[in-house]
Order: sequence, then C-alpha cells, then structure tokens
Amino acid sequence: MHAIVVATTPEPDLPTAQSLIWDEVNDLVPGPGEVLVNVAAAGVNRADLLQRQGLYPPPPGASQIIGMECSGTVSAVGEGVSTLSIGEEVCCLLSGGGYAEQVVVPVGHCLPIPAGVTLVDAAGLVEVACTVWSNLVMVGRLERGETLLVHGGGSGVGTMAIQIGRLLGAQVAVTAGSAAKLTTCSELGADICINYREQDFVEVLKTETAGHGTDVILDNMGAKYLQRNISALARDGRLIVIGMQGGVKAEIDLSQLLRKNASVQATGLRGRPTGEKAAICEAVVKHVWPWVEAGLVRPVIDRTLPITDAATAHQLLQDGQATGKIVLTI
Repeated sequence: MHAIVVATTPEPDLPTAQSLIWDEVNDLVPGPGEVLVNVAAAGVNRADLLQRQGLYPPPPGASQIIGMECSGTVSAVGEGVSTLSIGEEVCCLLSGGGYAEQVVVPVGHCLPIPAGVTLVDAAGLVEVACTVWSNLVMVGRLERGETLLVHGGGSGVGTMAIQIGRLLGAQVAVTAGSAAKLTTCSELGADICINYREQDFVEVLKTETAGHGTDVILDNMGAKYLQRNISALARDGRLIVIGMQGGVKAEIDLSQLLRKNASVQATGLRGRPTGEKAAICEAVVKHVWPWVEAGLVRPVIDRTLPITDAATAHQLLQDGQATGKIVLTI
C-alpha cells in the first residue's frame, strides 16, 4: 500500500514539501480485536506537524505513519471482532497511521458515521469530538451556567468546543487572532469573542463576567498563557492544558491557585490506554452523535486536499490559515 512518509531526517525548520512523500510501505493485517480500514480521508491535526518535525513521536507500538484520525470502510476483521463487518463505514480515533491507504484500528476506536455527515467530513470530526468531550465533561466537569474559555476558537478543537460548550449550557468565550475567525466563532455560538492580538483576555473576561472569571479554560498554548490563565480563573476554576503552542516551561503563582481553590490539569488523548480511549469513543457516540445527527453540532471543514498535498495542508495549518479542520482525501 501507499502512505505519507517522512522522507528526510526530521528538523523543525525543514520545508514540509521536502519531508512528506507519498510512497510504498508494508501492507497491514489486523490482529485480534482489530479491524483493517480502507481509508477514504484523514484529518490533519497540529500534533501531526510536531510528529513531522520529530518532536512528538507516536506511543510505543503505534504506527510510525502520521495521522490521528480517519474515515473509511472496513475491509477485514481480526479474531474476536463481532461488532463490525466488512463493508461498514466508520470514522476512527488513531494513535497513528491515518495518512495511508489502509490502517489497522482497535475495534473500540471505530465510530459509526453520524447520519447527515459525509464519509470525507467524518475524518475531521472524531478526534475533535473525543478531545472536547473528554476534556470539557470527563475532566473539566463543565456545568450549565458556568463560563468556558476556549483558546484558539477558530481551530478544529475550538470550533467543536464552542458548539458542545453551548449545548452543555455554558457561556462560551473564545480567543482568536483575526476578525474572520471570530466571526465564525460567533456564528457557532460563542458569546464573548476576544482578539488576542488586540485585547487582554484576562481583562475582557473580568469585565464580561462582572469580576467572576471563567470556570473552565481549554488551553492549547501551554507555558505562554499559564499565569494569565490562572489569573482569569474563577473560584473553583479548572484549567485544562491540551497543547504547547506557547512553550513547555513557565512559573506560576501558587498562591493564586490556593486562594481560588483552582486546579491545573494537562491531558493528552493519543497516548491513553486502549480501554480509556474506547470509553471516550463510546461516550461520544452516546452523547455527541445525536447532536450531530440533529444538526446541532457540525464538523467545521476549512478545505479538503488530496493526500499527496499533505505538505500544503501542514503549511496552511502551521501558518494559521485554516478555520476548523483540513481533511486529506485518498
């Protein structure tokens, strides 16, 4: 089969066009509890950029091929699989391997395609839905009437977090770097839209919440925003760090956390044990898919590109030129 491979020694500044090549790789066979999926499309995520640069290797035992989500058709099933059959269409949460013609997936990480969503668009839905539901509900315990702040509101995760946060009954605030992205956020249901290039989100939230602050923060920046996020938290607030776009090391004022009885938690989805990821997938099918099928939640797809243009997709994402997800088609 063919897949996108990193053809040269990964370097952070290496042009993507020189590093992502469509090439032949070994064929795959599903093991016990796994299915083989013929990939129709694969979603592009920021973690893919880090892996290409050699900064985010896949978990032990996972495919070395880039790609954390895909959609496609089951073409073979391994021993013990009874819940899926050959020919069924699925979207899949992956630890790796999505940028390929075929991928092997644990059966519990395969989700049905929600009614009303195309097979291609579904490739940009599963990772963001699992990320948002697991962090806002399972970790963040977001409740009706609380305020949620989403950094990177125009991203794939951000656009999904706005929609789910709104349906959970929260007041949703977002940060983004352009008027166009903030307009999209507002159309999706964001109540407070903050241009981080021009405004201080701590001060805006203080004003907009009458000094209360935000109850839950979903943060993709890491070190750069850490202390300001803590300043923005309400009493009993929960800061959930899911990305490191702003660096990995920072100092914090612990006295603020103590005074607010607040918490900071960093979470990842890719490296979780198989059973935990299966439980998240099950929860998403139970709680989020009905909203998708009712038209209350939708995947926000910026554009689709052929898999051979993976380098272009990475460059667009790296330059902040996408609102929502970029999807690669095979």
